[in-house]
Amino acid sequence: MTEPRIWDITQRVHSAIPLWPGEPPVTLSRHAAIDADCPVNVGAISMPLHTGTHADAPLHYSNGGLASADCALEPYVGRCVLIDVTGARERVEVSDCDWKALAGHTRVLMRSYRRFPHDVWDSNFKAIAPEVIERFGAAGVRLIGVDAPSLDPETSKTMDAHHQVLAADMRILEGLVLDDVPAGEYELIALPLKLVGADASPVRAILREVSQCKT
Repeated sequence: MTEPRIWDITQRVHSAIPLWPGEPPVTLSRHAAIDADCPVNVGAISMPLHTGTHADAPLHYSNGGLASADCALEPYVGRCVLIDVTGARERVEVSDCDWKALAGHTRVLMRSYRRFPHDVWDSNFKAIAPEVIERFGAAGVRLIGVDAPSLDPETSKTMDAHHQVLAADMRILEGLVLDDVPAGEYELIALPLKLVGADASPVRAILREVSQCKT
């Protein structure tokens, strides 16, 4: 039997990865190296919690919200639908969404970039209108994933989209790489780390063909 195809939709993490303005840099260091006196390489990494592809925990946008370690895993695993919203302008509006394709799905991924900007920070990424999030919540969506670094604009002080997510108790994936994935249905696996007190967590996000996957 042919194995279902897997798409890796995760950014590569390295010292030059573009980061949210003001965040400390990613550093990977090695404090042990294989030589005559040492049988192993051992390293350490330091990076912001919102580096690359990550899952926002509710604590990120609410002091009373759950931390990464306390979030249930079910929203991050299971059937999802990917829609193309590359035609949206400054932000993704209700009219930009294929609501027929979205019907019945509890996990929604949105591709806004034709080609993901791996080498530069894009301050003009397409945010998601709070009205879109509100409609997702009313439809029973449990998770929303985007290729942008945030649901709200970089300059937002009110975090309206995030607060609509909070109101519906949804979960968020940001910084996905969806360039070569056709719109349609998939199985999503994108587990946050069990980080105590953390407002976000890096994830290794993948999509699998749904035809041979269990529901």
